[in-house]
Amino acid sequence: MTKENPVVRLARLAAVAAVYFVMTVAIAPVAFGPLQLRISEILVFLCFFRKDYCISLIVGCALANLFSPFGWYDLLFGTLHTAVSVLCIAYSPRLWIAGIFPVVFSFIIGFELALLGEGPFWLMFLSVMAGEALAVFAVGLPVFILLSKNKGFLKTIGAQNEHGSRKRG
Repeated sequence: MTKENPVVRLARLAAVAAVYFVMTVAIAPVAFGPLQLRISEILVFLCFFRKDYCISLIVGCALANLFSPFGWYDLLFGTLHTAVSVLCIAYSPRLWIAGIFPVVFSFIIGFELALLGEGPFWLMFLSVMAGEALAVFAVGLPVFILLSKNKGFLKTIGAQNEHGSRKRG
């Protein structure tokens, strides 16, 4: 395997962070709060194919959370949720298992919302978890299962060989 040009790598990582940011901020009314649906969360599956996309998604999430009505709380808790989720995804053995992590770790955002008085913890957790499950499993997983079979897509995202041996389904 040839070593990737560092400028190409940086551009690729920056582009993914920018896409996450734009996808989140563009739908800001439904990207924050107890009833949230971040379609940008489908991008977390990129970490399954290439670990360094974790950086992109953490940075993109942090930048998007700067626009949250919950201020530094969302910057801290929301970015923590993404960081823990994508790091687990990067080491996940199967693509469908990878999707479980952002859903399960929704308790972090549920805790934040309960702390801010948006509602009781369990209600906030279940609400955020439902939106996360919808984005990840109803949209993201089917899309990435299809894309994972496309050699052009895998080349475009710079999928690393170590990830190619893992189960995509």
